[in-house]
Amino acid sequence: MAKRVNDHIRDRLLSGVISSPVGDKAESHNDLCRTEWSPEFEQLMRNRLLIGRFRYGRMDRVEQRNYDRIGSAIARLKRYQETGNLEFVVDAANLCLMEFEHSEHPDLHFDAIDDGEHVSKT
Repeated sequence: MAKRVNDHIRDRLLSGVISSPVGDKAESHNDLCRTEWSPEFEQLMRNRLLIGRFRYGRMDRVEQRNYDRIGSAIARLKRYQETGNLEFVVDAANLCLMEFEHSEHPDLHFDAIDDGEHVSKT
């Protein structure tokens, strides 16, 4: 099967990101599960979600929709930039999770755009 345009673009993008040759990036699922996640970050998120249950109620309550989660997440990321306190990053991640679960955005959808915006190098 011939490569599609987005396959060529992906190969080109990845060739500048990962030092191994294009096509030499295969790893096992188990290896990826170990290297592409942060158990510490997940634990910190979970701890704060559990405490949040006592402050705000259960995550599955309809009333959870009555919060400005995106504005609050952006504010916390700004506070992180100002202070370096990683707690703000964890809080922002939890707010994003809550938005994912309870969004009432009028154009709500999930469209995986693989060749969209990527993180810039510094």
